[in-house]
Amino acid sequence: MEYLDFELPIKELEEQLTKCELIGNESKVDVSDTCQKLEKKLIQTKKEIYENLTPWQRVQMSRHIDRPYSLDYIKALCGDTFIELHGDRTVGDDKAMVGGLGKIGNQSYMFIGQQKGNNTKTRQYRNFGMPNPEGYRKALRLMKSAEKFNLPVVCFVDTPGAYPGIEAEERGQGEAIARNLLEMSRLQVPIIVFIIGEGASGGALGIGVGDKVFMLENTWYSVISPESCSSILWRSWEYKEKAAKALKLTATDMRKLGLIDQIIKEPLGGAHRDRETVFNSVKNAIEETYKSLSKYRPNELVEKRMDKYFNYGEYK
Repeated sequence: MEYLDFELPIKELEEQLTKCELIGNESKVDVSDTCQKLEKKLIQTKKEIYENLTPWQRVQMSRHIDRPYSLDYIKALCGDTFIELHGDRTVGDDKAMVGGLGKIGNQSYMFIGQQKGNNTKTRQYRNFGMPNPEGYRKALRLMKSAEKFNLPVVCFVDTPGAYPGIEAEERGQGEAIARNLLEMSRLQVPIIVFIIGEGASGGALGIGVGDKVFMLENTWYSVISPESCSSILWRSWEYKEKAAKALKLTATDMRKLGLIDQIIKEPLGGAHRDRETVFNSVKNAIEETYKSLSKYRPNELVEKRMDKYFNYGEYK
C-alpha cells in the first residue's frame, strides 16, 4: 500500500500494530492490551486525518496509485458480461478512452471511461489517461450506438486533461470535445456521469454532460489543475495548495455550487482502501438513477438536461 505524505502517521501506527501482533503470535508474551491501544489510536488518527482533508490533499487522494480506475469499476459492475468496443472508424483506437456494452442485473448499459495505467508501462500505453481526438470520437460513436438501441450511457471521468500534443490539435482536439458537448446535450437516452478521480478541464467535459452527475468524495472537478493554475498566476508550482483552495474544486464545493447532483461517500482512507464498498455504492447509484430517468420520454429527458445546463452559472 502506497502512503501519501500526510498519511505517514497512519503508516507508522499500522507498522507498530503489525509488529505488536507478530510478537504476540511468536512468543508467550501477552501484548493484547498494547495492541488494543494501538488499534484505538490508529482509528482515532485516521478519523482526524481523513475527516479534515484540505482541497490539495483531496487532489492527492484522487491521484493515488492504488485507486480504482474506469475498467476496475466496469469489470466489478458487469463481470463477464462486459464487451469492450474499439475505434472511432476514422483514425484509430485511443487506449486512454475505453468503452463497451455491459449488464448490471438484467439491464444493459453503454459504459465509457478514461483509463489510466498503474505502472510505467501501462501509463505509457494509456497515455496517462489523456485522450486524443479519436478517443472522444470513439466515445461519441458508442453513445450514438447506445441511442440507436435505446440503452442508457454511464461515463466514468478520470483524466488530468485532454492530450495537449501538436498531433492532437492537428486532428481537431477542440472540435472533438465541442462536438461531444453538443451531441451529449441532446442524446435521447439517459446519461449518468461519475467523477471517479481527476476531472480536469475540457478533457473531463468531453464525456461529462449528463442527466445526473456524481462525484466520489475524494475527487476534484475544475477548469484547470492546481499546478497549472499556480504556474500561471504565480509562475511557480509552489502555490498549488493555495490554488487548490481558491479553485473550489472538491466534491463539497461542486455540490454547494449546484454543479453536480450528488456526492458518493468513500470508505475511511479513500476508495482504494475498500474497493468493494465503493463499487456497490456506484452500482446502487446507477440502478436507482436509471430507474428514475427511465420514466421520462426522450424529448422530456433532453429538455430537462438542457434546462439543467442552461441554469449553470446564474449569479444573484
